[in-house]
Amino acid sequence: MNTQNRHAHGPRWLAALAAGALTLGFGATSAYAAPQAEASVPVASAATAVTAPADDDQLGARPYMGWSSYSMQVYSGNGKWITADQIIAQSDAMHEKLQPAGYEYINIDAGWNDGVDEYGRPTPSATLYPDGLQAVIDHIHGNGQKAGLYLIPGISPQVYEADLPIFGAPDCSTGDIVKQPIQQADYWDIGYRIDFSNPCAQAYIDSIADMLGQWGVDFLKFDSVTPGSGIGDLSLDARDDVAAWSQALKPHGIWFELSWALDIRYADYWAEHAQGWRVEWDVECYCGTEALTTWENIARLFPRAADWWRYAGADRGWNDFDSLNVGNGAMDGLTRDERRTAATLWAVSAAPMYVGNDMTQLDDYGISLLTNPEVIAVNQAGRPAHPVSMTTKQQTWYSMNPDGSATVALFNLGRTDADMKVSFADLGLQGSAKVRDLWAQKNIGSFDGEFTAEDVPVHGTRLFTVTPAKGAAVALNDDDARLSYDGAWSRNAGKETLAAAQPLSVSVFDSSQGGAAPEPGSSNVVAVNDTDSAIAYSGNWGYSSGRGLGDHQDDVHYAEADGAAFQYTFTGTGIDWVTETHESQGEAEVYLDGVLVATVDTHLDPAQGRGVQQVVYSVRDLADGGHTLRVVKKSGQFMLLDRLDVVQASLVDVDGVVFDRAAAADPTVHVLRDPGELVGVYRDGAALKKGTDYSVDGDAVTLSAAYLSTLPDGDTTLQFRFRGDLRDDVHWTADDGAAVELAFRGTAVTVTGPIAPDQGAVEVYLDGTLVDTVDVHDDARLTQREWFAKSGLGKGDHTLRLVKAGGDVLRVDALSYVTG
Repeated sequence: MNTQNRHAHGPRWLAALAAGALTLGFGATSAYAAPQAEASVPVASAATAVTAPADDDQLGARPYMGWSSYSMQVYSGNGKWITADQIIAQSDAMHEKLQPAGYEYINIDAGWNDGVDEYGRPTPSATLYPDGLQAVIDHIHGNGQKAGLYLIPGISPQVYEADLPIFGAPDCSTGDIVKQPIQQADYWDIGYRIDFSNPCAQAYIDSIADMLGQWGVDFLKFDSVTPGSGIGDLSLDARDDVAAWSQALKPHGIWFELSWALDIRYADYWAEHAQGWRVEWDVECYCGTEALTTWENIARLFPRAADWWRYAGADRGWNDFDSLNVGNGAMDGLTRDERRTAATLWAVSAAPMYVGNDMTQLDDYGISLLTNPEVIAVNQAGRPAHPVSMTTKQQTWYSMNPDGSATVALFNLGRTDADMKVSFADLGLQGSAKVRDLWAQKNIGSFDGEFTAEDVPVHGTRLFTVTPAKGAAVALNDDDARLSYDGAWSRNAGKETLAAAQPLSVSVFDSSQGGAAPEPGSSNVVAVNDTDSAIAYSGNWGYSSGRGLGDHQDDVHYAEADGAAFQYTFTGTGIDWVTETHESQGEAEVYLDGVLVATVDTHLDPAQGRGVQQVVYSVRDLADGGHTLRVVKKSGQFMLLDRLDVVQASLVDVDGVVFDRAAAADPTVHVLRDPGELVGVYRDGAALKKGTDYSVDGDAVTLSAAYLSTLPDGDTTLQFRFRGDLRDDVHWTADDGAAVELAFRGTAVTVTGPIAPDQGAVEVYLDGTLVDTVDVHDDARLTQREWFAKSGLGKGDHTLRLVKAGGDVLRVDALSYVTG
């Protein structure tokens, strides 16, 4: 026990706690606020007790569907917007309008509790629930629904100081389980961190979870989880809390949902312990009664979905995008097109679909969005989509289905209506295919190689199923959900080779006309303007152009609210943040790969005026590969982004060449990656002709003087493109006997992957029979080489299995088959 509190436990301690009650706002409600003197433990009837789910209905097998109280708490401006009457009204409205479509969870967010019992366990508010919370939970269950509650990490100072006995653990008390010296447990600094090296700590969590199970609770949102929740430097770390709650909730079959903006570096940990996890900040705009959300808060989810999609699935858990607030146009803060776009993003990302609207006020269009059976089927299939590319405002996202079809979502994130073309090759399909519009619930025809969706509106969407014809080829990447892995496998971790490109500056002049050779600049630094679609802005940002102040491309993005941030994921060895400095600006925190690396000051003394295109943060010598820069506004009136300069690894031995028309010669450059990986040389996206415009001899690439003479005087940029592993990723294992398997229906199958010095033998099984042993060892690391191909298979279902049989590692990249 806490040596400062060796006093008898019981009612006098509860009365003392009541006298010092802790009052908190709805956005940061303590899980363990001080109790009322008469607090008691609710007792559930046997009918409301929850048992572990049956094997055929595994908890978390599909994204959950339901409703959360939090958006309406924010919208109402009243942190007590979760009264019994209101929750019962939402349950009844769901039962009538949404439950037939699969919605079943009624989740009560922060603010439901206002005290603790004599064992330090949270007690429901008697003010909000005059007949008891149990009556509300019973009503929810009576409607055939599930009930959820909300807690946060840690233990309140009052419960610690009270040194209360822990229910079911007679030798334990709450004064013994706080980590010493005392540490902050949550983002809001409400509670103390628990010391889980003490077995009494797990007993305390178990006692609360057992109580929730008695009440009939089916769901727990666990908020302020770190790393994440605005803190990624491990100064706060709630992973022990997560593990303890996961262990405690599992016997009761209670869904465990983590919040908010969790750190992706620990994705495997979240998947081990929870059924879902928030990947971004709140979707609410905190606009009072003006709106629930904004388009900007929807748009910023696209980069997060692109980062997180591969970490979700039926055997792992689900990426949570927060409430889907599309049910009432007068409330949502979105246009009709934006509402459908949000619903599409949630659906194709297999994100939990839970409404934030007042369900008693849903409009007809909102109900149609939330109940379309074909769209819900996409969500419940649980195969998160991923983008073909994030470098454009008109984006194609897709996922492959077990029958060989692809679910395809088109998103127009631009400023004008646009025709959007879908290339079947980009989806991994070769040949013709039938296309079905899922929102319209109708077939739109058969197409060969591609089709075009016309007039996709601003911030609008289209959603299709593309089903290949018999005889078409279907290609699957290594991280496709259709592939199953046995044994210990990892993804990338330096074992991948990235596709890359480097510009080469060709400076053309004519010395006979008095021209002088220019000085070509560095070619491995790529400028990324603030308008680039791959930059993810969170919080409220403005855009200003035509400023005439000397900014890059004469424009900037700017934010005024502290906490606003931008994030950019890049491939390279360094990056610069280029912005303005001015008296109106202040400090910003810079995170690299999730770690706080610097706090920079962009304030400039008024006497110095304004600094334009200033490098305020710079890093070099990073490992060549993927990195993420995130910058968060900390102080000042404004924070600006002008551009980012990305430093790429050198792929060519020089930055540029000079061509003199008066002394024409064929310049030669040397590539620094294996020449077998050179895809080609390009100008403005068009490929130069190998053998005519340029030639390759080993690592030497010679540009033809005849071609260069056609270029205009001045600088022209040529681009050297190098192949990488398909989609820049691989799965790999070091364990002999580890395997990957694909079940398919078709008449032919092909395996494509890298060859490398550290690889060896791979056994290939078809339908359970060893048909080949392939040697994928080579002196050079080369990508996308054919390992194995087999045609003439009988029509019907087949299974391909690859087993590591030699070498240090086995890398898996791509499998393809021909439908039959």
